[in-house]
Amino acid sequence: MKVSTSVIINAPKEEVWSVVSNIENSANVISSIEKLEVLEKPDSGLVGFKWRETRTMFGKTATEVMWVTDVQENTYYDVRAESHGAVYLSKIYLREEGDKTVLTMDFDAQPQTTMSKIMSFLMGFVFKGATKKALHKDLEDIKMSIEGQK
Repeated sequence: MKVSTSVIINAPKEEVWSVVSNIENSANVISSIEKLEVLEKPDSGLVGFKWRETRTMFGKTATEVMWVTDVQENTYYDVRAESHGAVYLSKIYLREEGDKTVLTMDFDAQPQTTMSKIMSFLMGFVFKGATKKALHKDLEDIKMSIEGQK
């Protein structure tokens, strides 16, 4: 299941990057994140940053361990999680448009086990819309955090 959503933020790319790359502060920006616990923090940069995140998703509280796998400063970072027989990949990326920034999140759930493949086939269409809505809400929270500071 692949999902993508974007928002336009009235701020330069560097300002948006400073918020989205501050993963430790995400619980103060994104309303669905209830708790964030840093597990590993690299000496420099974001690659290898690992955390445990508890959030409400689909009306239930879920906790997942995630880590940053790739970064291009002020442009994107990739995150990976593995849970319930699936690999979850997400990418946050920024594109400047004049004095604004387009913030996009791509999400890809890749079932790995037979059971997760069956569930993905049976329920994928239901979760796709809800997942896109949840991701878009996260981006809207980021937008409000940045634009509200002005």
